[in-house]
Amino acid sequence: MIYVLAAAILKHEVNATHLVGNSQPMNRIMRDTRIAIVALLITVITVRGSFAAYPFTLSHIHLTTKEEKELGKKLMLHVKKHVVFIENPSIINYVDRIGQHIVAQLPTTPFDFHFYVLREDVYNAFAAPAGHVFINSGLLGAMETEEELAGILAHEISHVLCRHIAKQMQQAKKIGLATLAGVLAGIFLGGDATATGAITSGSIAAGTSLSLKYSRENETEADQVGLKYLTKAGYGCKGLLKILEKIRAKRWFGPEEIPSYLNTHPAIESRMAYLDTWIQTHPEAAESVGPRDPTNFPKVRAKLLALYGDAGEAHSVFDSQLRKDPDDAFAHYGKGLVLNRDGKKQEAAEYLKKALQWRPLDPDILRDLGKIYFHMGHYDSALKTLRGALAFSPKDPEGWFLLGRAQMETGDLHAALESFKTLVNTAPDYLPGTYYLGETYGKLGNLGEAHYHLGIYFKEKGRFKNARFHLNRALNLLAGDAEKKLTIEKALRELSGAEVHDRNAQSAW
Repeated sequence: MIYVLAAAILKHEVNATHLVGNSQPMNRIMRDTRIAIVALLITVITVRGSFAAYPFTLSHIHLTTKEEKELGKKLMLHVKKHVVFIENPSIINYVDRIGQHIVAQLPTTPFDFHFYVLREDVYNAFAAPAGHVFINSGLLGAMETEEELAGILAHEISHVLCRHIAKQMQQAKKIGLATLAGVLAGIFLGGDATATGAITSGSIAAGTSLSLKYSRENETEADQVGLKYLTKAGYGCKGLLKILEKIRAKRWFGPEEIPSYLNTHPAIESRMAYLDTWIQTHPEAAESVGPRDPTNFPKVRAKLLALYGDAGEAHSVFDSQLRKDPDDAFAHYGKGLVLNRDGKKQEAAEYLKKALQWRPLDPDILRDLGKIYFHMGHYDSALKTLRGALAFSPKDPEGWFLLGRAQMETGDLHAALESFKTLVNTAPDYLPGTYYLGETYGKLGNLGEAHYHLGIYFKEKGRFKNARFHLNRALNLLAGDAEKKLTIEKALRELSGAEVHDRNAQSAW
């Protein structure tokens, strides 16, 4: 299957980088090559279908649901290896909530949908196999309303719903092998970095040209289906048109990146014309309807820009907003967050206090003020503020995490243990909680549970050698717990053969 070949490309690209050394020009070329491969992989599997290769045979006309789920799992290993995920709960939970609201309008689907935000400035969003939907932070930050976000997510959800990954097997066979062979030649050429980049880019460009009509058809279908469920979810269609106008106005890639014709969503002009006509003929669906908290999106956008955007640009944005409206709570909030990012914690705390003057019960602002107090070493103030935040938002994972950290710092390990247990039970995907639960167990002398939770943490972070070490230690220490033993053995089996994808990078949380 295309995925299997592209996975091999990624593996050998890493090896090639090692063999040719670490010169800056070569590193840039190899990085560009890697980006090109990932873009090709996404483009091919999301809009053109897939080859049938090991473990699937060419006798299959379409991928089965089971096969697509397996493909999705394998693809996620490589996505996690090569890109940085934003893991801030306030941001990812908000995006997930909007996505799941749209998914709830669908008929029964064979996949559970998952939504991710990638820390990438490039304007892009894409759907991977089996319900994995991604949006780049650059595109999310360029949006001004929840309606724009909903429009993009509905389009990507529709790619999955229409099974664009599983269909068009015969069409994919016409274009894929020659393209991938050219990419492989570029990767393994090795010595001449310029030629490597040229062959890779040329091969992908040829493949794009050959298969443009398929991607256009899929884009049209995704828009048609997406509009149906977007409006059913209560969102207007003007948001999608507005964000497409922004995408058109900005180059998808800078001059040092891969060519612009490799973008994953072609035919924007025709899509915009279609949407404009559709809105004119369906005026009742142009605007959003139904109850919706208008403060959610500006708060999340402020946090995204403050924490993950360019700091200088973020300061300019929030300063401009405060000049226009000195009572803008979210401008004060964002300004405080970016000041905290700059290390100006006392000044940051003052801005968040100003934000609380207009939104005194806002759990996000309270929690982030508690976070600043924690990092200033003001643990009593942090504990008081964080407990207040959790009173308004008792399922906030970051609130429980910070509360547990503050309790550790004040020596209340048993209270910290309970806070981290609550966190892991309510938000198991919030991995810092799993790590510190293991740390707390270790400080309390329960080494079996300590190694177990540290092993699970490293497994989920893709640092498989560390995971295997801790899980093996846990297996020995917890041998008398039959249920936990089975859980550990299952985790170790899942690690078998996975070390090839091991990530040695530091945690991004």
